[in-house]
Amino acid sequence: MPKITYVAVDGTARTIDVASGTSVMRGAVFNDVDGIVAQCAGNAQCATCHVYVDDTTVDRLEPARPDEDDLLDFTACPRRPGSRLSCRLTVTEALDGLIVHLPERQK
Repeated sequence: MPKITYVAVDGTARTIDVASGTSVMRGAVFNDVDGIVAQCAGNAQCATCHVYVDDTTVDRLEPARPDEDDLLDFTACPRRPGSRLSCRLTVTEALDGLIVHLPERQK
């Protein structure tokens, strides 16, 4: 099972086994990771699952689709080059070791 590391604002990291086919957002929600609100339950409508993908792992991701790219302009914390909606990141074996940093707030 792929491992995803969620890094809190204070630097505390939690590495979680997330089943392939599950979103990075659902991996956080199912494991009580603070910092992912997911108000729209993964429907790419609210941007409350915003994460900053670590520079060391961002190259593993496909580019953001236009709907995700548009929503990233409305995140509570500033958009950065590694900004993504975790509901749009589907876990695969290729993402094993992915590191995401949580923003200070989601709404």
